[in-house]
Amino acid sequence: MLLRVRAAVAQLAAGLGAGPGAQPPAEGRGGGAGAGRGSPPPAAFCRPAFLQLTPEELRRADDHTGRAVQSPRDGRRRLPWSTGYAEVINAGKSQHNEDQACCEVVFVEQRPSPRGCLSAREGSRELDGGRKGFYFHYWALFDGHAGSGAAVMASERLHLHICEQLRELVEILQDPSPPPICLPHDTQTGSADPNQVSNAEDRGEVPNDAVPRFHLEKAVSHESLVIGAIENAFKHMDEQIERERASQHLPGGCCALAAIYLMGKFYVANAGDSRAIIIRNGEIIPMSREFTPETERQRLQFLALLRPELLGKEFTHLEFPRRVQPKELGKKMLYRDQNMNGWAYKKIEEDDLKFPLIFGEGKKARMMATIGVTRGLGDHDLKVFSSNIHIKPFLSCFPEVRVYDLTQYEHCPDDVLVLGTDGLWDVTNDEEVAAVVMEVLTSYEPNDPCRYTMVAQELVVRSRGVLKERGWRLANDKLGSGDDISVFVIPLGGPGNYT
Repeated sequence: MLLRVRAAVAQLAAGLGAGPGAQPPAEGRGGGAGAGRGSPPPAAFCRPAFLQLTPEELRRADDHTGRAVQSPRDGRRRLPWSTGYAEVINAGKSQHNEDQACCEVVFVEQRPSPRGCLSAREGSRELDGGRKGFYFHYWALFDGHAGSGAAVMASERLHLHICEQLRELVEILQDPSPPPICLPHDTQTGSADPNQVSNAEDRGEVPNDAVPRFHLEKAVSHESLVIGAIENAFKHMDEQIERERASQHLPGGCCALAAIYLMGKFYVANAGDSRAIIIRNGEIIPMSREFTPETERQRLQFLALLRPELLGKEFTHLEFPRRVQPKELGKKMLYRDQNMNGWAYKKIEEDDLKFPLIFGEGKKARMMATIGVTRGLGDHDLKVFSSNIHIKPFLSCFPEVRVYDLTQYEHCPDDVLVLGTDGLWDVTNDEEVAAVVMEVLTSYEPNDPCRYTMVAQELVVRSRGVLKERGWRLANDKLGSGDDISVFVIPLGGPGNYT
């Protein structure tokens, strides 16, 4: 074990460790990176399709030396809401840019309803051709690690999974009354047999619409239904990556950050260490948080306590300020377990000499000396270095979803939602991002649709820095980001609000 740990730590020090770390149709999409059926395998280098890069521009985008910033060009397809986007490749950390991005407007078509149940209600939107449903706007960033395959697939498919989960909710979300607690038995083929309903009444069973016997029904909001649909979509996306990882060449995994605009609200879902903030009238509103071994320490420790077999007899679930030495057996040392926020002393025992489940601090913190993120998609084959200990059981694919109601505030053209992969946030804090946003936006007319792209470009350029003799440097001469950087800047006014 000691040799494996030394090798893993040496690998981390060299920067070679794993970085932070009903199914929809598998069709290619119109606005993302990628490969559908009959296309090159996902491992092939590609960039988001909405960039519309020429072969020469694609070569420049893959150049680690020049690190040219890429954005949608003037005269090409503009992103919805005049969204700004910019990206740049890493400084040599990986062979290609392992970030991916997607920006889509998706139509959610209502599933066929059973006759006599959930019939078309007032307010249900019927489009040309008799289709009933609604649209949602979608922006997403995927930060891949140990290969770009998982990020590419997620950029092509996650919005389809979200669409599929929302299909069952079309009429429910458009009805102002509370959501039904139970749906009909078969929402696909028709209403329940009237004879079965009658028999149920004869047996004394209470129908779904009856007054609850104990008046303990929990109130469920439409907003929570959307959150649940997004959470389940992430789960189904992770399951699809698991099923297809061999045939589609999907090593590694990815962090995922998605923003969904639906019925006047933004739903920001994050699984990983990418982040999102809203800048409104100069105020900064965090819309996500990072999920790392440090921020999820207690969840990880609790799982390890409940299922010690996952530790492979090589790790301890307890945390110590540093590695415990054999000579310290019998002494008292500071520690904390899954229930503690503070620290206390305990007598060191033999088991405490094992490598800690969580080791390191800040961006160098790793779980099982391997991975620096604790939520994301993929990583189904990830193991502790030179062992057979699987890490996936500790990784969660479920995002945290935060909601922002656009209808509660009046927004001006300078109010934006910024999504960024960790390449941005590693070297630029929230206040610095807000300062750049306000500085750039004030230099353009409010109705200039290019202003948000210029903000995204400036955020990427300042986080990348300038190439000097000692590497990429920021304006203050500190080390710039050597990681892939991807940024969306989304105006909160939405489409057509500013003229």
